[in-house]
Amino acid sequence: MFESLDEQMKHDDDETSTPKERLLKWVLVGIVSVLLFGGLYMGVRLLE
Repeated sequence: MFESLDEQMKHDDDETSTPKERLLKWVLVGIVSVLLFGGLYMGVRLLE
């Protein structure tokens, strides 16, 4: 039915989450990434 595990995982994810939930997840990932890398950048700048 599915040719790869990746296709199976995408299919399963589509069944369990709505587009709004997926968008919210990626927005949160972006915010956390900016905070993490911003914190690391500021930490390095303060050490100089």
